[in-house]
Amino acid sequence: MNRIVSLFTLMLIVFSGSAQQVTGVWKGKIDRKNVEVKIIQKGDSLTGTSYYYESSKNYRRYSIKGYFDPNNNSVIWWDDQLIDDKGSKPLGGSSRTPLISEADFNCPGGGEMFLDGKSSPKIKPELKNGIVALSKVNDPLFPDEWDYVVDNYTIGANDPDIIDSVFLIAFTPYIRPHEEPVVIENKKEEVLPVLMPGMTSVPTKPTPVIAPEIKPLTIEEKYISRDKVFTADIPVEGDSVELRFYDNAEVDGDSISLFLNAKLLFTHIRLTDKAYSIKLPVKELSDTNELTMVAENLGSIPPNTSYMVAIVGDKRYEAKLASTENSSAMIRLVKQ
Repeated sequence: MNRIVSLFTLMLIVFSGSAQQVTGVWKGKIDRKNVEVKIIQKGDSLTGTSYYYESSKNYRRYSIKGYFDPNNNSVIWWDDQLIDDKGSKPLGGSSRTPLISEADFNCPGGGEMFLDGKSSPKIKPELKNGIVALSKVNDPLFPDEWDYVVDNYTIGANDPDIIDSVFLIAFTPYIRPHEEPVVIENKKEEVLPVLMPGMTSVPTKPTPVIAPEIKPLTIEEKYISRDKVFTADIPVEGDSVELRFYDNAEVDGDSISLFLNAKLLFTHIRLTDKAYSIKLPVKELSDTNELTMVAENLGSIPPNTSYMVAIVGDKRYEAKLASTENSSAMIRLVKQ
């Protein structure tokens, strides 16, 4: 019985450890530049932030996106959007070029973890002439909103809605803990520190850092924050166009919302093997229209996939739509 308990405990440790292997703070060099990267795993996809820096006051910060392949432990991420550009001192290497990094995850033992590989300019991904050499660390040089997710990843902060919410917070100005005003409560009952013999100053109590309140994203926020991947053009004419939506694979609980020209059209559409049909009056459409499918969830078998059939008069058009936590599928309805 003791052996069984020990084996079960070891399995739990290995499982929880592997779930947080990639998620964390990584520090080192990419293309000869000092870098701190905070990588957050969300399913097979990655998000987070990267800092290219000379000092804590001279840095360039990007949001990142990427993928993790657990089969070969390969990690791929790229600088997506520039968030901050602090300081005037030029950074080393190609100082203003967003990068793509591709690395192997290595865990030689002793608690050490490394990401080693190559980098290339985002505009020329074929030029893999930069070196990626990062190691996992516990203490970040740049405190930000992602620290809450890293510190609490295995106790609930790995929820996709929380990660999406923090991703939006990353684009608002961040007040570092030492810049926050100190608020003293119950001032009359406060016991002030005493200057003891041999002390040159009175120690101050550090200001606690309170994690931001995390709320799940609304479907509108998911629509705004996700990339829109073009799938097909469908010509429309006549009085109306009928759209039929099915689950493209095994029925696993996929649920979607539809946006037409950035306006929420239908929500909570449950995909099954039976068609969910809608009709759009052609006269109310613009000359060119964007219909976007946003995944409300990923079902039990990601990604969220839909098989769509468009009936225009006596013509039939088909399209396979896929939506993930990072992207939405978009088709164009074009008047003839």
